[in-house]
Amino acid sequence: MDLRKLKTLIDLVSESNISELEITEADGKVRIVKSEPAAPAAPSTGGQQPSYAAAMTGNAAATAPPPMPAAPPVETGHLIKSPMVGTFYRASSPGGKPLVEVGSVVNEGDPIGIIEAMKIMNEIEADKAGTISSILCQNGQAVEFGQPLFTIE
Repeated sequence: MDLRKLKTLIDLVSESNISELEITEADGKVRIVKSEPAAPAAPSTGGQQPSYAAAMTGNAAATAPPPMPAAPPVETGHLIKSPMVGTFYRASSPGGKPLVEVGSVVNEGDPIGIIEAMKIMNEIEADKAGTISSILCQNGQAVEFGQPLFTIE
């Protein structure tokens, strides 16, 4: 793979929401991983650019392996996760009152949110009794399977 093509692929990853790209061709394989820049020790005046690691195999020389992802912050309490991919809503109707707020006391089985998937509204129920300590998604936000939605203490 020539350097112009590699530069184009790096620019594509840089300008998009893609965090990783892997391409296999007859003459080798290229994997580009976008990583977040490390926090500076002292304030700087210039903007920071994300760093990239490209690993090439085949006929091309290999470079440094991709960096390890940062550990996510440790959450306390019980997480309620999305059971499906869809759009998360806090209220049962547009402009309606949210089903729960931070500080709301819920019982097991109480509706706490809604996920719209394939034009079907699916109620999300508390799987544990307690107090809502945080709401981790915005109203109308797209969510993935297993994505944390609420924390219950």
